[in-house]
Amino acid sequence: MRRVLNTIFAALLVTSALAAAPEAKGQAEAPDTLMPWKVVNFAVLAVALGYLIYKKGGPFFAARGEGIRRGLEDAAKANREATARYAEMERRLANLGAEIEKLKERACQESGGEVERMRAQTARELQKISEQTEQDVGALAKAARQELRTYAAELAVSLAEKRIRERLTPDSEKALLGGMLRDLDRRSDAQPSGVS
Repeated sequence: MRRVLNTIFAALLVTSALAAAPEAKGQAEAPDTLMPWKVVNFAVLAVALGYLIYKKGGPFFAARGEGIRRGLEDAAKANREATARYAEMERRLANLGAEIEKLKERACQESGGEVERMRAQTARELQKISEQTEQDVGALAKAARQELRTYAAELAVSLAEKRIRERLTPDSEKALLGGMLRDLDRRSDAQPSGVS
């Protein structure tokens, strides 16, 4: 391919040089002698251009045509998709009112169900709080009763001690102490003598 192009280019240069040679010498040739060279020059140029168009133009125009055909197919496909989307949007817009009503109904149902769930949960929480309060009150009452018993016992012991101190005189104390000693002596006499 390069060889052919180089040959054609060389032929063009030679014919151009031959056609320009008489003019360069300043000689005026007859128009008949220049005409064949011009025809040959034109023929070589036409053949070279024809060859290039044949070799390069066919694939170029085929690829260009294929690209245009693919572009048209893609545009037709995009047009069909856009038309389908447009039809779908029109259908959805037509049904939009019905869908809004359905959503409102569903929201009302869900909110009604949520209210019921919240009421039930609130009732359960109140029941738990009530039970916990009863337990706490019971525990506090039990602790208060225990504290009251302890206080009453301490008060009774304190009063008994006070009364005993009031009634206990030095003479009664000696009599009580003497009675306890006699009682201990009797007990020690009653025990067997084997115990030391």
